[in-house]
Amino acid sequence: MKRQLRGTVAFAVCGSFCTLGAAVAQAEQLVRQGWELLPVMSYAASGLNTRFGRADEWKDRLETLTGHRVLDTLQDVEPLGPRQLARALVVAPCTGTTLARLAAGLSDTPVTLAAKSLLRVGCPVLLAVSTNDGLGASGENIARLMQRKHYYFVPYGQDDAAQKPQSLKADLTLLPAALEAALHGQQLQPVLREWNC
Repeated sequence: MKRQLRGTVAFAVCGSFCTLGAAVAQAEQLVRQGWELLPVMSYAASGLNTRFGRADEWKDRLETLTGHRVLDTLQDVEPLGPRQLARALVVAPCTGTTLARLAAGLSDTPVTLAAKSLLRVGCPVLLAVSTNDGLGASGENIARLMQRKHYYFVPYGQDDAAQKPQSLKADLTLLPAALEAALHGQQLQPVLREWNC
């Protein structure tokens, strides 16, 4: 039986390397639900090797999962909005650096230009925060983006309040539901969650 395609979504990963595995697991869930994903990688995610994996392995995994080449240049992502290639952009994980760039209106990376490209045609941008300074410097950027049209968040909380009191991390298990809500112009509530994972 052929699965019905629900639409196409750009799925961007940034350099929160400890969260990439959980983010890619949710990308797999979206594919199982019938979404076609166009993978996007930030410069950091596509260029660094860490104890959490090699950049080329993450790239291969995303390409195998989605059946599409990873978009990792400005030229690759610019047409996403104008050519209506995707209904939304998911950024999972969304680092503090990416939050700062988005809040400042910068479009100098593949992920931030993908956001600009889709925002300019009214598509939602769903952010799955993963930052060690969410209750510090990134807090202001989160607040700015929450006030802007077409930005939505995967609900998040403090993942380790004792050891990392400034850290915020999205509950990635809520990503599919948050995407559905964003596509209907709604923020999945409550945004702030007690961390149970």
